[in-house]
Amino acid sequence: MPKKKTGARKKAEKQSERQRMLRDARGNIDLGQQPCNSRMECDKCQRPQKNRAFCYFCAAVQKLPICAQCGKQKCMKSSDCLIKHPGTHTTGMNMVGAICDTCEAWVCHGRKCLSVHFCECPLLDAVCIECERGVWEHGGRIFKCSFCDAFLCEDDQFEHQASCQVLDAESYKCMSCNRLGQHTCMQCKICFCDDHVKRKGFTYKKNEPLPCPKCGFATSETKSMSVSTKKYDYGRQNAYEEEQETNYSEEYMRVHDNFSSFGINNYGDESDD
Repeated sequence: MPKKKTGARKKAEKQSERQRMLRDARGNIDLGQQPCNSRMECDKCQRPQKNRAFCYFCAAVQKLPICAQCGKQKCMKSSDCLIKHPGTHTTGMNMVGAICDTCEAWVCHGRKCLSVHFCECPLLDAVCIECERGVWEHGGRIFKCSFCDAFLCEDDQFEHQASCQVLDAESYKCMSCNRLGQHTCMQCKICFCDDHVKRKGFTYKKNEPLPCPKCGFATSETKSMSVSTKKYDYGRQNAYEEEQETNYSEEYMRVHDNFSSFGINNYGDESDD
């Protein structure tokens, strides 16, 4: 028979499980709560913007910079600092050590922050999917779409999420068969049934959403989301008129230009001019 666990053994296992959960939660911080993407208000022009080393609008240096990795504004007496300051606490420019080229924010002079942040910056590939602007092209914060997990700037955040729940197909049927798709991938914008959402030889974790067999993104149930299959393009149909005009032959366009030069419109009448 297996040995019975003692109280100390149970306590140690609970503590190790708690530490593992804390490590996982630390690595899955939301992009809006990252220190390099926090909200900052300029001391000079009073304009809100993303955390930056210099103001995006007036290029002023902030009095109390925030570290892009650990988020602190005051460096305490620690042995991790590359610039030693025994017995004193440092703030302002005495605390910073470098500027990140990706997020344009200060990084403190801590050894861990300087060695880790530049490789693990959350805004490495942060280009808005709508306007295709990076961190350097606008002064706002960066967010991620809650459906397709794509980067969004502060200007296009709500407009994109309002139109993101639209499928590329004309129905909710599975792409591999004719049955109703129970699972939807919001990145590929396609549906899968219960049989085709799973791949052979792949082990799935319990109580976790099934990944998309095409891109690997976590799928969601179609019935739990207001997914639409119709797409409306509002506005005047100028693109259709231009496309219809370019379908004419070259001879017709040459005759049309000649008549237009004489002041005759499409109906054969002279213009008012």
